[in-house]
Amino acid sequence: MTTFVQFHLLTSYGPSNPNRDDQGRPKQAMVGGVPRLRLSSQSLKRALRESSFFALDLADHMGKRTKLLHDLLVSHLIGKGHSDKAAHAAADKVAAIFGKLEDKKDGGKKGTTLAFISPAERKLAEDLAEKIVAGEPLPAEKDLKKEVLRRADGAIDIAMFGRMLADDPDFNRDAAVQVGHAITTHAAHAEEDWYSAVDDLNKAEDTGAGHLGETAFGSGIYYLYVCVNCDLLIENLAGDRDLAVKGVEALTRALAQATPRGKQNSFAHHPMAFHIRAERGTRAPRDLSGAFFTPVDRKLKELGANDLQSASVKALESTAARIDACYFAGQPEDFRSLDTLSGEGSLEEITRFVTDAVRGA
Repeated sequence: MTTFVQFHLLTSYGPSNPNRDDQGRPKQAMVGGVPRLRLSSQSLKRALRESSFFALDLADHMGKRTKLLHDLLVSHLIGKGHSDKAAHAAADKVAAIFGKLEDKKDGGKKGTTLAFISPAERKLAEDLAEKIVAGEPLPAEKDLKKEVLRRADGAIDIAMFGRMLADDPDFNRDAAVQVGHAITTHAAHAEEDWYSAVDDLNKAEDTGAGHLGETAFGSGIYYLYVCVNCDLLIENLAGDRDLAVKGVEALTRALAQATPRGKQNSFAHHPMAFHIRAERGTRAPRDLSGAFFTPVDRKLKELGANDLQSASVKALESTAARIDACYFAGQPEDFRSLDTLSGEGSLEEITRFVTDAVRGA
């Protein structure tokens, strides 16, 4: 039986624009026929990967998304004393293992797509490039990729969030962690901020603004759902359960505190989740976004709440209870919760709860 850990988080954002669309406005979605603000899954996963909990605690076990492996290999070989010509020739062969290459405008080559490369694969790529410049015999072209690419390794972020190598599906990685798009629990719209700036050295001649501009922002309470397949996470890490435990510990802390950083200097958004429900067990996963298809601002009386935060908590928890009543004879799956509105629960308790699930998977 597969063990799953599921997170349901509610986080309040003040005026901010952490995740922008192509026009620079906060991303949005229509849910239940009502406009909501949205944080994309991609932006959230990047925020998790770049959080201090991953960057510091798991620095030696993090992959890199890049098109510039060719440059890295050339620099590595030149640093070893090899000629520029030989370095480029070797890098051409090795970097192509991760995808097609194209010429850069300023010389050299880069990948046509981002490749997610683990620390182990990067080291193997460097070793292979050194063998090429040394003139050592190499395996046949069809077997060359097996010298570098790995199906399972020590990159915790690749194990969690997966990867796709279009030219080599055998080395794709199924994500052990699914991250939903966060949506506001209530109706929400983007707004426009008109601003001006003054020329500090031209106050006497021109009393008007030296610059005029607009920026968009929004505010709301976001619901986020995350599901962890504990067994797949351990499998993706070649059975390294201890590393999987460290990974989910970092993930738990980051989910509660990390945020996409768009326009952060302008709005200083640093929210922490005010309500977390963490569940573990072997039941089929289910998200609780249905709790908010009717926005909570339209049913405050029904929920017995006077504010959006407590209404969001009640909608979330009552939906979970009704699902349990209809599907599981009223028996909830094992869970722990944190709620800053009531002061109950703690992040430490939830972290222990989650890591114990991975240890027992």
